[in-house]
Amino acid sequence: MGAYFGVSTIFIFCLLGFSANAEVFSIGSSSGSDITQALLKAFTSACQSPSPSKVVIPKGEFKLGEIEMRGPCKAPVEITLQGTVKADGNAIQGKEKWVVFGNINGFKLNGGGAFDGEGNAAWRVNNCHQTFNCKKLPISIRLDFVENAEIKDISSIDAKNFHINVLGAKNMTMSNIKITAPEDSPNTDGIHLGRSDGVKILNSFISTGDDCISVGDGTSNLHVEKVTCGPGHGISVGSLGRYGKEQDVSGIRVVNCTLQETDNGLRIKTWPSAACSTTASDIHFEDIIVKNVTNPILIDQEYCPWNQCNKKKASTIKLVNISFKNVRGTSGNKDAVKLLCSKGYPCQNVEIGDIDIKYSGADGPATFQCSNVSPKLLGAQSPEACSSPLNKLPGQ
Repeated sequence: MGAYFGVSTIFIFCLLGFSANAEVFSIGSSSGSDITQALLKAFTSACQSPSPSKVVIPKGEFKLGEIEMRGPCKAPVEITLQGTVKADGNAIQGKEKWVVFGNINGFKLNGGGAFDGEGNAAWRVNNCHQTFNCKKLPISIRLDFVENAEIKDISSIDAKNFHINVLGAKNMTMSNIKITAPEDSPNTDGIHLGRSDGVKILNSFISTGDDCISVGDGTSNLHVEKVTCGPGHGISVGSLGRYGKEQDVSGIRVVNCTLQETDNGLRIKTWPSAACSTTASDIHFEDIIVKNVTNPILIDQEYCPWNQCNKKKASTIKLVNISFKNVRGTSGNKDAVKLLCSKGYPCQNVEIGDIDIKYSGADGPATFQCSNVSPKLLGAQSPEACSSPLNKLPGQ
């Protein structure tokens, strides 16, 4: 038996139980039509099913308005996006979401399709990177309190704000994710995580206008492997300390990744005059290739973009058990390694092992700067560790 919603040329299917005799919910939607209500009906039916269910969005291009697909669901739900869904191309300020999947235990998102955020108009009015007082723009994909999840084989294009935001996740694996936006698109973080435990990001490509991956407060046990990043602002832990009541960060591991033509590489950033006192610990970067990356290795505890803080007050975020090992390649500026730790809470137990970063610019050679930190050195370091006088970061 199947449920039928309207005249159909292309269908969204809701397949219950994954069997040949599964109930099919068909929604009439020709390519180019708006599928918002049809998709919500299909998801609602799937979520209410007592057995595992699947919603299929077929090949083609479809309009999709703001939509929230939330549980709790009675059984696991899978969304297979084979086509492309496109957001409203206007600059929608004051709204913080486009597509939301929330409160689902046992969730899959796959299919080889794409979420196109149509962000070009929004970027021209986005000033949230310059001021606290700005009107928010929609995040393309929000995964709110989703547990035991598998996200794979999807693309996010031209998000108005963050491409993917993960909040409150537990046991989630993301693989073969492709994220693209112009390098000058503001605040278009590829994947941002917060308050999440046990997330893996694997075998993915991220090219965007902000951090490829940004790690917010409350994140623990994050594993990032075989991710190619660039252009963008690198892979960042933080920024931390901007808001009150932030939670500790721990167990971050980034291995076997490539960063190319990014504005920063491997970065930990905390605010001076922080609004909280938390700890970021057990953060490890290993087996990383950098290709013409500005600031390839950076701890910045004076992170204060656009002078939005009081830099005279030392950061109260504690950094403990940090390592950078086997990082090699080329730098886009002479600051190959810069460890700028807090004078109030110096970094503790920082290890540097086998760094080989070259710089060929006219103002060279490459430098390795340290402030309020005495790193433990393993293997060979090029440039020589902590051998250069400290220079402040541009614009800070």
